[in-house]
Amino acid sequence: MKHDHWLKAASAAVLLFPGPSAAFWRLPCRGRAGVARIDPLMAPGRISDHVHVVHGSGNFAETADQATLREADCTSCAVTQDKSAYWTPALYFQHANGTAELVEQVGGMLVYYLLYGENVTAFPNNFRMIAGDQFQRNFTWPVPDPPKSEWSGAQASQFALRQKAIGFNCLNYNAAPEPSLYRHYLPDKAYLDENCPDGVRFELMFPSCWNGKDVDSHDQKSHMAYPSEVMDGVCPEGFETRLVSLFYETIWNTYAFKDCEGEFVISNGDPTGYGYHGDFIQGWDPDFLQQAVDTCTNLSGEVSDCPLFDLQDDEAQGECRFDVPYAVKAEDVFAHPTGIPGNVPIQSGPAYATEWWTTATSTSSCSSEISTGLPSILPTTITPSTTAPSSPSPAAPTSSTSYTTVSEDVEYDIVVVKEEVVVLLGEDGEPVATTTGSPLTVATSTSTSSTIITEPIVQATGVAQQDHGATAAAKRDQVPGHRRAPSQIHNRHGHGHAHRRREYQAGVGGWF
Repeated sequence: MKHDHWLKAASAAVLLFPGPSAAFWRLPCRGRAGVARIDPLMAPGRISDHVHVVHGSGNFAETADQATLREADCTSCAVTQDKSAYWTPALYFQHANGTAELVEQVGGMLVYYLLYGENVTAFPNNFRMIAGDQFQRNFTWPVPDPPKSEWSGAQASQFALRQKAIGFNCLNYNAAPEPSLYRHYLPDKAYLDENCPDGVRFELMFPSCWNGKDVDSHDQKSHMAYPSEVMDGVCPEGFETRLVSLFYETIWNTYAFKDCEGEFVISNGDPTGYGYHGDFIQGWDPDFLQQAVDTCTNLSGEVSDCPLFDLQDDEAQGECRFDVPYAVKAEDVFAHPTGIPGNVPIQSGPAYATEWWTTATSTSSCSSEISTGLPSILPTTITPSTTAPSSPSPAAPTSSTSYTTVSEDVEYDIVVVKEEVVVLLGEDGEPVATTTGSPLTVATSTSTSSTIITEPIVQATGVAQQDHGATAAAKRDQVPGHRRAPSQIHNRHGHGHAHRRREYQAGVGGWF
């Protein structure tokens, strides 16, 4: 059965994968295996700091590898021979009252298996990798991307290519589609409300150049590198082995919050999009995957055109779920009253985000009633608006636009404060009075980080366009030099009847 979502994706594939050698297949993962704070790559054996949406093997868990994933009796994706795990951070809408609501995911996930380059090799046994950096909070290169033929020096570095491998595609099915990886930041809510009636497609390209020996590395990244043009191009020295190229697409129904006050935040506390990332653990039989790489070269991209694949329908995909660990089973990841699940602070940058690790545990109209139900099959379409937005896509800079790069140190303070709190209890055990002492500073520190901002400069004949489109450079409120008030860590001691004592530490100093 065809769905509008997949038809739109098939049309967009012409933009994404031009050329006669761009054989590929699109793996639909219509079901969602789960939503939880677990991440077997970055937090093996423990609770993760932020929420992920997971597709693939039903054996996904806090500790998972190829062997355990392949032992699963189901997958939430269409090809039953694939027991891989694919996951990314979730998208939340933080309401004005502080409640964080999981945004509706449309159509599950599409995973593109792209056969770029020569002698494409299947993922080896026990292979795993991560794309993106959850702490990144700025983009240090010209916007929009210059032609790839002009990428050189720092713009062609692995650091730059990693940032250019992220995309946020404004969807309006009544207008011409944006190219993939066209915009490397998440537009703000005003722009999304005005221009994106069919939601936002989050896009992530994984590196495809392998060092030929390591199936993993200390950071889950160093064994891989990007080719010179992110998707295609030349692999760098030492990473000449070309693996299958993975590309994730996930659509979020941001338009459902058009009349709501608040902001969109990725579950790792990122409202900018620069810290978007994704994880992959391979769950194929490598010999079978190599056979598919060599055989399934139909340019249609349809998995149904590959005779090797055994396919299951949407309903079967939607029935595959992993067991959520007991430690977070009761955590409401759909509507969290105190902000992003995990007490994740929102860090807007431009400084590199700080670690905040916590294991605390804790639809939609804009009313206080929020649905937390999870359908077994994720919806496939958003009803398009009957009228196109006035500005469906941002204009490119004029010929008089040039760019300047500014590097500046950003200094911020971390202050640890201790405060005495005395709570007097009555005979019935209820508090009758509370007194507090004067805050005492017990520790201070100053940290300095460097960041680079690239901004458009227009000659006297015009004005630099600074909107929410592809021509916008880093946001003005993210320019370094604006020193914020020092954050405080409160370590309070409370005394009650019978000298009851409690201690806690809340918050982390830094750029919140």
